[in-house]
Amino acid sequence: MKKLLLTLVLAAASLGATAQTTAAPAAKATAAPAGYTEQLGATIAQVMTTGDAAELQALAAKLERAAAVAPADWLPRYYQAYALVVSAFTGKEGGAAKDNALDQAEAALAQAQRLHGDESELLALHAYLYQARLSVEPGVRAQEYSAKAQEAADQAQAINPANPRPYLIGANNLYYTPVNFGGGPAAAQPLYEAARARFAAFRPAGPLAPSWGQSQVQARLKAYAAAAGQPTR
Repeated sequence: MKKLLLTLVLAAASLGATAQTTAAPAAKATAAPAGYTEQLGATIAQVMTTGDAAELQALAAKLERAAAVAPADWLPRYYQAYALVVSAFTGKEGGAAKDNALDQAEAALAQAQRLHGDESELLALHAYLYQARLSVEPGVRAQEYSAKAQEAADQAQAINPANPRPYLIGANNLYYTPVNFGGGPAAAQPLYEAARARFAAFRPAGPLAPSWGQSQVQARLKAYAAAAGQPTR
């Protein structure tokens, strides 16, 4: 009996050691190749300086390849989603093609979330995505996606009140809400002002961290000033 027990103990120990040996490589993170950060930064810069839908979709595909090269980095997936969302706003394709691009954007955002990306930024971009969904068919989708966009923006703001992008999304949401439902340009102006103040104080977490949206706020406030006959600042 003692011999049998000893044999079982040794067998269990051997199996445990084998399991540890097998599991160890899975814990190792794949290092990004040399030049990855620079190439990613250059691609992000291209995304931020174009409004051409076809170019944005090509850049989104490039960012998807970058995500495959550095699977532990959430930023390629984030900017892939951003490029696809903007392409849905600016493109001339039909609704089905835009929804397909937005489906891809949602999948990329889900992957960025699994990689533990910045939750406030991911929620803000998801709110922006909902607004893109709304823009595909406003008459049918306004009620559903306006509410979803606001909910996501509120969550993003609650997680990080210093993040200016949720304020921008909320301002856009209110701007395009009919006046008889409490929205409209006049109702939205204080939110754009709040977004401008947040952008002025905001410092990105790193050189490739999200920083988009300030030009939208500036353009909107410039339009307010022009309508009121005031000098722009």
